[in-house]
Amino acid sequence: MTGGSAPVPGSAEVTVLTRRECSLCDKAIDAVRRICAELGVSWRPEDVDADPELRAEYGDRVPVILIDGREHGYWAVEEDRFRAALQRRLTDR
Repeated sequence: MTGGSAPVPGSAEVTVLTRRECSLCDKAIDAVRRICAELGVSWRPEDVDADPELRAEYGDRVPVILIDGREHGYWAVEEDRFRAALQRRLTDR
């Protein structure tokens, strides 16, 4: 499962839970990729169908955006809210 370790102050890790042939997932990945590149934040996609636990927990809500292993949102990226959450995370000390 995604997460587990404590977040490091001044950093963030973003995961986009997705699945194949999902147009909403493609849009979310495009937005996350762009915003994370702007802010210098690492991110990765993860296929919920490749992990039975992820599929059971998130499968009906993809795409799901996680920040440091915690659910931030699902179905669409609210860009201003996502950017603000990352900026807060990056300035936490």
